Amino acid sequence: MYAAVDLGSNSFRLSIGKHDGDTIRVLKSMREPIRLAAGLDAAGNLTEAAQQRAIACLQNFAITLSAYQLDAVRVVATSTMRQAQNIATFLPQCEAAIGFPIEIISGEEEGRLIYMGVASALAQPNERRLVVDIGGGSTELILGRGFDIERVESFSVGSVKQSLAFFVNGYVDGPSYEAAILSARSHFEDGAPPYMPQFWKRAYGSSGTIRSIAEVIEKNGLGKGITPDSLEALKRRFIALGHVNRIDLPGLRPDRASTVVGGLAILIGVMHELDIEELCPIEAGLRMGVMWDLTMREMRRDRREQSVRDFARKFHVDEARAARVADDALALVEQLKLANDATARLLYWSALLHEVGQAVSQTGHHKHAAYLIENADLPGFTTRDQRTMSRLVLAQKGNLRKVEEFLSDPDFARAVVALRLAVVFMHARIAVADAQPKLRMKNRIELELPRALVSGHPTLSYWVEKEQEHWDEVGVDLGLRTGT
Repeated sequence: MYAAVDLGSNSFRLSIGKHDGDTIRVLKSMREPIRLAAGLDAAGNLTEAAQQRAIACLQNFAITLSAYQLDAVRVVATSTMRQAQNIATFLPQCEAAIGFPIEIISGEEEGRLIYMGVASALAQPNERRLVVDIGGGSTELILGRGFDIERVESFSVGSVKQSLAFFVNGYVDGPSYEAAILSARSHFEDGAPPYMPQFWKRAYGSSGTIRSIAEVIEKNGLGKGITPDSLEALKRRFIALGHVNRIDLPGLRPDRASTVVGGLAILIGVMHELDIEELCPIEAGLRMGVMWDLTMREMRRDRREQSVRDFARKFHVDEARAARVADDALALVEQLKLANDATARLLYWSALLHEVGQAVSQTGHHKHAAYLIENADLPGFTTRDQRTMSRLVLAQKGNLRKVEEFLSDPDFARAVVALRLAVVFMHARIAVADAQPKLRMKNRIELELPRALVSGHPTLSYWVEKEQEHWDEVGVDLGLRTGT
């Protein structure tokens, strides 16, 4: 069983599902309307009240999660947590409340996960489709065919933002709606061309906002499906009611009215800009995509692996050299007994990309590589993962003072040792399997090499001496012994 937790800008949601053949069967769902985006103050900080609502919700989620025997749990946070200026102090409190790491994902990664969820629910592997997802803080457009994503873009306009900005104090009138729609259209007009109808066969709406709009249209006889005409009819109904507190329509929960008015403006805007004649709501999206992503990792079909290899090819990395360093780094770190297997995977991927910076310049290529990895769009990776990989790649050579503050993490330090030695052996043209080094690390690093190997490869002694100097600069002793 897998659990996906979505910390959205409007609601926090939890889904627990079980992989069952070609589907994931949802066993438990929870939703709490936290309205995190509405809790941002003028300085971009989350207010104390918003923080407390979020933490209380996460504590409730933790109780639910503890009742299930779960194979994996993934908690993702979206637009508002990406924007919050005080996230550095708030995030650790959230992680303590739910008991799991929280990944603040990019808008593009959010879109990819949404598409995975939608594609898994549609038994049409060759269909060219557009997926629209209107969240509380952002809107994602994803173009794809079957399970393959061709294009994804995140726009910084969401239902909570639009409601707060244009329907002040909950009042709804014609001029406010026209201004809200025009604002929404301005976000999409420049990015619209790649998502026009000639590039897809059918358009789907995956968010809760879009599903709510579809339901209220159906149950109030405002049209058939989501079309420009039915959306205009719903807009007129909202204007006639005049205030979100008076919106009491079949199919629309009262707690959703305050955000749906803004979401409707965005949906009208995006359908006009992209010339969409009909949008099909679908009960799938981010959380289902997260659970499928966890399932694929369990099945050894981790899309992060493909992301790394695609990125390496893009920057013309020598694949043979990269694979050699990656395999040797894993062989070395295995002797050091990491506490967390996730660090070993990040080490492997870092090693595959350790020379990516050479596409910029041979001089200081490790610095260029570190920058590229931290700032690149690598599908499947979190910001935290990419930052860790960036630091590992930065630490592959030269002085260690640049990563000294991170060496207090034992797993990170061991991964750095393994990567640096793998690079040393590669430069000396020695395969780790042939060298058969013995490596230990506790309070100091102990490296043992065959005497014949050291004497037969003069440059190896030079590289190891340099390593001793660099580790000494950060207060770590590296001892070399030669044996038979």
